[in-house]
Amino acid sequence: MPQKIVALMSGGVDSSTAAAILLQQGFEVVGITMKVWEDAGLADEFTRRCCSVSDADDARRVCALLDIPHYVSNARAAFRKYVVDPFCREYLAGKTPNPCIVCNTEIKFRLMLRRARSLDATHVATGHYARIAHDPGTDRYLLLKGRDTAKDQSYFLYNLTQAQLAHILFPVGELTKTQVRAKARELGLPTAQKPESQEICFVPEGDYRRLLERIAPDKLNPGPILDVTGKKLGTHAGTANYTVGQRRGLGIAHPKPLYVVGIDVGRNAVIVGTAEHVWAGELVAENLNWISLKSLREPMRLNARIRYKHVESPALVSPLEHNTVLVHFNHPQRSITPGQAIVFYDGDVVVGGGIIKR
Repeated sequence: MPQKIVALMSGGVDSSTAAAILLQQGFEVVGITMKVWEDAGLADEFTRRCCSVSDADDARRVCALLDIPHYVSNARAAFRKYVVDPFCREYLAGKTPNPCIVCNTEIKFRLMLRRARSLDATHVATGHYARIAHDPGTDRYLLLKGRDTAKDQSYFLYNLTQAQLAHILFPVGELTKTQVRAKARELGLPTAQKPESQEICFVPEGDYRRLLERIAPDKLNPGPILDVTGKKLGTHAGTANYTVGQRRGLGIAHPKPLYVVGIDVGRNAVIVGTAEHVWAGELVAENLNWISLKSLREPMRLNARIRYKHVESPALVSPLEHNTVLVHFNHPQRSITPGQAIVFYDGDVVVGGGIIKR
């Protein structure tokens, strides 16, 4: 009997095509769409976002065309607990989190793997542009970049464990986006020409401040905007409204362009500086997860990516205590942001990653 696979169906072309590929390969496929977020105050905006009711309808239409079962799984409580609430806490702590990484780890590949097992399925599949391989020499599963370098999503997946990688499939990882759309058209999938969402699903129009105002209005308190010497230059409306590297919206007249270079939550202050203060040659990262290695025992030269669209930069990664590393870049990097993920690569292989601490 063919293996049973749960295909997570977002209602987009990538997950639709992934399910169709698995079916062509002879697997028994079950489609599941996650219901993750609803907020009455943001309902109008949410209906135009990924994971909306219309997206669930698109996923259902695809499953009907493929003649496979389709279920909607209520993951709202877990999504609020593991994704939304930590996202707000991190912003209020002066950091800039990446909720998609947490959603992948906690919801798509932890919660959904458990639900897949309840359906006697062996694997969960998604439409991510990434690949998985097995290294017989180390007996470890490897996470690789997707073939389409413009769409590669391995950055968002660095936190996957060996146990999870053993039960995950990325059917479109070997394809380019153009090839995926062509295959979807060939199969007559109704999502073939559907545009993709580039935003965080629970943050309408990318305006996370509206979310914070709804969830924690008492935490957005005004305070000083200081330069790097401690001189007050202005007043802000809440530190969570700012992120490192930000230039617009400071409301300060100054002879030179100013940028946010730090958030001091203890003083409720936003620290600003000129262009030269935006660059740094080192960072400390915490909460490391290693994929191709069991652990980092000695300094290692790797390529590092400090944001999703950031160009990788060569660096020396040295282990410190308490699951932290010191990263020394060959060349200074612009706007290193606490709370963002840093992911380490050796060619196409994701070696591991962590969260930028300072």
